[in-house]
Amino acid sequence: MKGSWKLRPKRALNRKEAWACFTANIALAGSGSLAAGRAVGYAQMAGAFVAMIMTFLTSIPMYQWVASGGYAAAQASPDLEPLLELWPHVKWPLASIGLYVLCILWAMTTSIAILANATKDGVPPKII
Repeated sequence: MKGSWKLRPKRALNRKEAWACFTANIALAGSGSLAAGRAVGYAQMAGAFVAMIMTFLTSIPMYQWVASGGYAAAQASPDLEPLLELWPHVKWPLASIGLYVLCILWAMTTSIAILANATKDGVPPKII
């Protein structure tokens, strides 16, 4: 199977193809946009990959802190101190998860535009 990074030519999609692009954007931000011929899919996919890598890398120190007993020690206090001690460890993982959610929402708005532009009475292509 030969792959290519070339953008598909922009054409009118039928409803089934538009829904397939919508579903692909839910699975991975930008993939459905690229399948529909939208160049913005490259940025959506890049943002999603950056967010996933950031989440992984920034979660490692948080897990180390939890494994070392930091969270258990912080829970012993009845005040707001556990939250104040927890915040430095979770702020970057939460920010990267927020970036991923933004990429998904961006892809969903593109998907809605793709669905709005889809023809209502198209015949899907035959798969041979």
